[in-house]
Amino acid sequence: MAVATALGVSVPTVRRWRGRFAERRLDGLLDEPRPGQPRKITDQQVEQVIVRTLESAPPDGGTHWSTRQMAAAVGLNQTAVSRIWRAFGLQPHRVEHWKLSKDPLFVEKVRDIVGLYLDPPERAIVLCVDEKSQIQALDRSAPTLPMLPGTPARATHDYERHGTSSLFAALNATSGKVIRSLHARHRAIEFKKFLQKIDRAVPAELDVHLILDNYSTHKTPAIKRWLQAHPRFHLHFTPTGASWINLVERWFAELTSRKLRRGTHRSVAQLNADIEDWVEHWNENPNPYVWTKTADQILDTLAGYCNTINHSGH
Repeated sequence: MAVATALGVSVPTVRRWRGRFAERRLDGLLDEPRPGQPRKITDQQVEQVIVRTLESAPPDGGTHWSTRQMAAAVGLNQTAVSRIWRAFGLQPHRVEHWKLSKDPLFVEKVRDIVGLYLDPPERAIVLCVDEKSQIQALDRSAPTLPMLPGTPARATHDYERHGTSSLFAALNATSGKVIRSLHARHRAIEFKKFLQKIDRAVPAELDVHLILDNYSTHKTPAIKRWLQAHPRFHLHFTPTGASWINLVERWFAELTSRKLRRGTHRSVAQLNADIEDWVEHWNENPNPYVWTKTADQILDTLAGYCNTINHSGH
C-alpha cells in the first residue's frame, strides 16, 4: 500500500511487478511479447523521417515536405509518415507568424504594461488604445447564399469598394467596455478629438493610463501640448513590433471576425452604423480579457525560444 501511494499506482500493479521480480529477478521487469503484428518500422526509420523533415528540403525544391514526398524518400507509406509526424508534433504544412521586438527598452516596457494589467493603480483607469484604420465598406458582387445543412454560407470572392472608415478605440482593461470614435481619417487631429472624448467619458477624479503604440500621430507637438494641459493622462508605449501586448488588438480581432469579415456595406455610413451597433451590444455585456502571465514569465518564454532557435542552427 505504501509503495502504491508513493508511486501513484494501484495496489494490484505493485503486487504484479513484485511477483514478477521475485520469480525472475531483473528479467521479470522486461516487457513480455505483446499480441498483434510485430513492429515493422524501426527506430532508425523513424529517426530518418524526423531528421529529413527538420533538416532538409524536399526534392522538388519546395519549402516543406508532404507525406507523399517523404514516403517516397524513406521507403514508407504515407500513413506511416503521417503517424510519425503526429507522434512528434511535426506539421510541415503549417507556419505561424511572429516578430521579435528590437526595441532597446523592450524589457522595461513589458514590465511597465504587464504591471498595469496585473496590479492597476488606485483611483485610476487603464485604457488600451489603438486605431483600426482604413476599414473598407465592401459590397459583394452578388448576395451571400445562406448556410444549409452540409453546406456553409457562400460569398463571392469579388466585391465593390465604397470608401473607408477609421475606428479609434479605448478598451477598459478591467471592465472590458470600449470608448470608440469613428473618423474618415486617422491623423493627429482625430486622435486629439478622441483624447478629448476619453477625457469627457472618464470621471474627473480618476487618473487615465493609456497603453498605446508608437504611431507618429501619438507624439506630435499638438498632442504633447494637450497632454501637458491634462496631467491626469499618462502614456505607456508598447515596445516596437510588440502589438500583442496591447489588449485592444484582441478586441479588434473579435470585431473583425464577428462583424466585419462577413459584413456587406454599400456605404461608409452603413459601415459606421454597423460598427456602432456592434460596440453598443458589446458594452451591454462586455467580456474583459484577463491577462494572466507575469512579465518574468513572458521574458523567460522569449529567452527560452531564442535559445532553442540558436541551438538548432537557424
